[in-house]
Amino acid sequence: MRLILAEDSTLLREGLVRLLTEEGHEVLAAVGNAELLLKAVAEDPPDVVVADVRMPPTHTDEGLRAALEIRERWPRVGVLVLSQYVEKRYATELLTGETEGVGYLLKDRVVQVDEFLDALERVAAGHAAFDPEVVRQLLGRTTHTDLLARLTVRERDVLAEMAQGHTNAAIARRLHISQSAVEKHTNAIFDKLELTGGEGYSRRVLAVLRYLGS
Repeated sequence: MRLILAEDSTLLREGLVRLLTEEGHEVLAAVGNAELLLKAVAEDPPDVVVADVRMPPTHTDEGLRAALEIRERWPRVGVLVLSQYVEKRYATELLTGETEGVGYLLKDRVVQVDEFLDALERVAAGHAAFDPEVVRQLLGRTTHTDLLARLTVRERDVLAEMAQGHTNAAIARRLHISQSAVEKHTNAIFDKLELTGGEGYSRRVLAVLRYLGS
């Protein structure tokens, strides 16, 4: 895939360039701030942008703002946002938009190369990829605890995997259950959470993500 990286840490940025190049991907640009990121995307839109949430000059939310602008101006470009910590406000901003082709990972997850590359592939394919710790904390803060209390332990496990962006087949492998069991749990989850009207897997996952982010 064709990628653009935005990370102000030179060491991490160059490490990602080397990793992705060795994996056979093409890094179109590797920049250190949001302004250069937007300029690079405008010149040659990539398949996916990987961007740090906090970048110069204020090191607050420049990377996130750039990511949201990219999603608005170039909706076909996937965005994988990296953060040092779980920043619920930023995660929620991503969750409440269109989550197809969007990811949010903690930087610690980048060290786990296989998980990072898997998330990147999912974002490039138009799916969601949210860090398990982000999902755990959002599950813990949702105001809909009365509805979540209806779920069984296994249904909560399936919901957490869904919120990370995994397909039914992937959830079956990760939880060591059959795909038909996943589908059964998924239907039960939507019934218990009173989520109706979605068409297709991605729309149902989007509904759950928005629900958890509220």
